[in-house]
Amino acid sequence: MEKKDLISKVDIMLVKELKKKVLKRIDEDFEIVDFSFALPYTYVLIKGKKGNSIGLAMTLIEDIQFCESEFDEIDVRTFIEKVDSVNIIERTIGLATINAVSQYYLNLEGAKFDDATGIIKDVKKVAIIGNMKPIVNKLKNRGYEVYVFERNPRLKSIDTLSDCFEYNLLPNMDAVLISGTSLINDSIDMILERSKKAKIKVLVGATAQALPEFFKGYLTHIASVKIINIKKVLLNLKLGSSSKLFSNEYSRKYYYNIL
Repeated sequence: MEKKDLISKVDIMLVKELKKKVLKRIDEDFEIVDFSFALPYTYVLIKGKKGNSIGLAMTLIEDIQFCESEFDEIDVRTFIEKVDSVNIIERTIGLATINAVSQYYLNLEGAKFDDATGIIKDVKKVAIIGNMKPIVNKLKNRGYEVYVFERNPRLKSIDTLSDCFEYNLLPNMDAVLISGTSLINDSIDMILERSKKAKIKVLVGATAQALPEFFKGYLTHIASVKIINIKKVLLNLKLGSSSKLFSNEYSRKYYYNIL
């Protein structure tokens, strides 16, 4: 795909496109086994003909305006339909459901088993949307000029910039690593529009579990995590812990080139 084609597609609201694509991809009836809007991650566990699959979405406490949500039915399609709601709770559950369906269909053949830092090469300025500290530290140690943007006051530090500066600074970046939470707070379209000059655009994190093919033409890579021990991860999430979520015992980090 030519670069001009990649740029031209960012005018479309990506979350609405994502909803259409995943609803079209579903080819069997899934059962919702368990779900919870919880800290630090909301999760949805589904069951299909091939077994169980779990999808995650980080819970953005700072963006919750009210603590009410409403679903006509507790089923996969109903949850997914809410992913473009203005209610953050509904959006989060919707995205976790999209991720659960995506992980059910995900084929790891062709993936690289590393975190997002393995993608960054031959660039100077790197923007990181969301203070993902392990990634930030690795890239700084490798000598890149790193700009970290963060909205959550609890995650800000002396080394982070407010997300209000993304609009002016992103056009100067060579690479942009975007937290999957940008799909929840609906900042993804602005970020991509302002990052037109960046040759590397990566959606990153556990919230970025959607099928890579859904983002073709918008991003260059997806970097996320495949849960391999659903039972253990589910127990940890119920206890409000994500400390082992990214350990090799419970999951596998991966990234795809989707150009």
